[in-house]
Amino acid sequence: MSRLWVTRKKGWKTLSSALLSCVIIGSLLTGCGTKTESDAATHKQHNQTVEVEVSAESAKGGSSEEVQERTITDELGHEVKLSGTPEKIIAPYLEESLLKLGVYPVARYSNARDGHRDWLEKLSNIPILDFSEGLPSPEVIMSYHPDLIILQTETFAANGVYESYSKIAPTYVFKNASGNIEKSLTTIGDLLGKSAEADSALQAYREKIKEAKEKLSKIVENKKVAIIRFAPKGVNMMGGNYLAGYVLHQELGLGKTKLIGDANSANLSLEIIPKLDADYIFVIDQGGDRTMMDSPIWKSMPAVKQGHVYKVDSGYWLGSGLIAYEKIIDDVVQFLTK
Repeated sequence: MSRLWVTRKKGWKTLSSALLSCVIIGSLLTGCGTKTESDAATHKQHNQTVEVEVSAESAKGGSSEEVQERTITDELGHEVKLSGTPEKIIAPYLEESLLKLGVYPVARYSNARDGHRDWLEKLSNIPILDFSEGLPSPEVIMSYHPDLIILQTETFAANGVYESYSKIAPTYVFKNASGNIEKSLTTIGDLLGKSAEADSALQAYREKIKEAKEKLSKIVENKKVAIIRFAPKGVNMMGGNYLAGYVLHQELGLGKTKLIGDANSANLSLEIIPKLDADYIFVIDQGGDRTMMDSPIWKSMPAVKQGHVYKVDSGYWLGSGLIAYEKIIDDVVQFLTK
């Protein structure tokens, strides 16, 4: 009987040890599981925090680019503050420069009273800014909701116009944008974030001038040209400081007559015609009185006798951008080399 008791006692000890081991192992497993879940939750929360921080930084970076501000001083000394890249542009008489940069204005210049003719087909669907009674009122300008206004000359900004327009949108004023087309196009490109497009257009323009001068060099050496405008307000000669005169005299290097000198323009009458020392004459018909061309005095001029009088397109010969200037160069080369 004592052997049986001893055997049972050993069995109970073995069973107790086994049960105790199971309890300990179970506790350990439970603790490990709890720790693993806790670590996973902590890791997940950390990842979510990082994602939120990254998203916030990305949003911050994007918004800073959209609201980038800068200040540019125009040619009259006005500070022009720009926020982001302007998209709604009003630039009367500078539409050609905009087109060269791949930009369309929200409204375009037109003035039937001074003989201005709309010739840019790409602008046919753009609303007209009528300048026949003077510059458009602030209310008219405001109706197009511009975020940038560019004025071609300081005369456009006179008599309180700048003060009125600048309250509507940032307003940049040139002294005379057509007096240096390369400089003005570069400036407009900078204003609109289109500097690369401006550089490309100017490079092609310079190449065109170079080729034209090579073709004309021997033909027009020591020759003088005159540009005569038959406008509703009278007959005058165009100087070499702007528009077609700038192209012929400054870009192509063609000689000027003594009658024009360094002036922007000069009135022309039958009494003055005998003094006109021009070898070539380009005539711009803006709907003015051309009766002097039928007079014996006109017909007695050497340029007329030699057939060196050329009627040109009144649209682009009074244009003020690269599109017009390139067409004028083509005309001059065609007429003088044929």
